[in-house]
Parts: sequence; C-alpha cells; structure tokens
Amino acid sequence: MTADPGPDPDLDRAAAALRRLPPSCGPVRLVAVDGHAGSGKSTLAARLSAALDGAPVLHLDDLASHEELFEWTGRLLGQVVEPLSEGRTAHYHPYDWNLRAFGPPRPLPAAPVVLMEGVGAGRRVLRPFLARLLWMERGPEESWRRGRRRDGPAQDAFWDGWTMAETRHFAEDPSRPFADTLVRERGEGYEWLPGPAVTAGPNQIITERDDSPAAN
Repeated sequence: MTADPGPDPDLDRAAAALRRLPPSCGPVRLVAVDGHAGSGKSTLAARLSAALDGAPVLHLDDLASHEELFEWTGRLLGQVVEPLSEGRTAHYHPYDWNLRAFGPPRPLPAAPVVLMEGVGAGRRVLRPFLARLLWMERGPEESWRRGRRRDGPAQDAFWDGWTMAETRHFAEDPSRPFADTLVRERGEGYEWLPGPAVTAGPNQIITERDDSPAAN
C-alpha cells in the first residue's frame, strides 16, 4: 500500500490555478499531463484529481492498443473531445491489455476540469483543446528504468518496442517545447516551473512560490 503523502500546499495552489483558467474544450478545462513513460504522470494526475475534489482523469493507455501505441488520436477526438466540447458526457471504450480488446463504454463527465494523462497527451492535434499542458520533467532513460522496474521482467519485450516507438513519436511530434509548466518530482511533493510555452499573462505560471502569478 502506498503511504499517504499528506497535504501539499503547492499542489493545492496548482489546482486552484487550474480552476481559474478559462475553459478550453466547450465548458471544460482540459489539462494534459505528458512526459516519458515511467516519469510519474499517473501519480501526478491522481494527486491533482484529489486536489480538484475528484476531477475526472482520462488515461491514454485506455485508448491505445498493442497495434496502435500512438495511433489513438481519432478515438480520442471522436469519443472524448467532441462530446466534451459540446458539454456532454463522453463515453470511450477502454482497451484491455490482457484480453487485447476494447471493452464496454466508460463515462467521462464534462466536469469543470478534466485531466488527461499519458505519453502524447500534448501532441500537436490536441493542443488547441488544452487549457494547460504539464510536462513531467524527468529524462527518458531514468523514466524508462522506473517503468521497467515497476512492470517487472515479464514486460521487457514490450518495453523494448515501446521505447523505440516513444522516441519516434517525440521526434516527430514533441510536447515539451509547448509545455506551459514543467513539473519536477521532489522528496514529498513537486516543483512547478514555467515551461517553454509560457507567455506573460494571468495564471500562466504555476510555481511553488507564494509570490507567483498563479498564487495571487
């Protein structure tokens, strides 16, 4: 069982800044959490969701498949982005990685903030619908080592193919240069740094400092 990390004022401050953003996908503030596989995206999304009083989280692993590691854009746009942009509950078909088949529809409500985490969440075709793009600031080799350690040796063959596919994806469609915020994991929390895409304006920077624009 993972220990409860306890309250994190910086995380609460980040959540408050996300709430203040203008909607980006119909009435929804769609927030992407991108980064290399194993970088800590799902953990950050879960903690942000809790800080946002249970904001829905879409895991892009549910839209990918063995045959289409990154060719899920059409499913995401049709099953998720289109209904959310109209203020409707989305219904997507999550992929079962053991059965190698897509399952029955799962609802994703058009909540004020919806989190979307996964490798490629900040890809080019999705950025027009994003209120904010967060990038987990951890290098590929370290991230992949963490991921392999997490999944165990039984998944080594999958990881060999994955790392090649991920490298190719980010070479063709990088996310980090367009990130609004770089999130660096530290001992018991996160450091929030301005990303390459930051421009002057309200709520553009989410940081740990009390005097940051997001904190005022």
